Amino acid sequence: MDEASDRGARTMSLERELRDKLRRIEALYSGATTPGERSAAAAAAERIRKRLGEAERQERSTEFRFTLADEWSRRLFASLCRRYGLDPYRYKGQRHTTVMVRAPQSFVQRTLWPEYQEIHRELERYLMEVTDRIIREEVFGDSAEAQERAAR
Repeated sequence: MDEASDRGARTMSLERELRDKLRRIEALYSGATTPGERSAAAAAAERIRKRLGEAERQERSTEFRFTLADEWSRRLFASLCRRYGLDPYRYKGQRHTTVMVRAPQSFVQRTLWPEYQEIHRELERYLMEVTDRIIREEVFGDSAEAQERAAR
């Protein structure tokens, strides 16, 4: 196997591992109880949407403001909101780092935000691994942070 094929296989393996972790995170927040349920991502998302519907019947929706520093974090959060039928938005004049959403507080606190944070952590870990590997292989073998020195 040549070097390019080996790199491609490692990347696919990392991506497959990430996808599996994301499915497990979704299963955790959907309340899946059996291995068969955990593998059914569509069913898990539907259970979460039902839970959101129940929360909406029991409590009034509140407007939440989230500040997410980078584009991929905002895209992830907006996609997660849309997956559960929520409509992320931003008011005219708000910074691009702001994402607004209207939802029951219990759903945001127990499901939406914790699931986002867990997915975000896994994606960040994956992106760091890929970035470090590319820097080491294509730029320079030492990709460590710059050393800290005492001021002169």
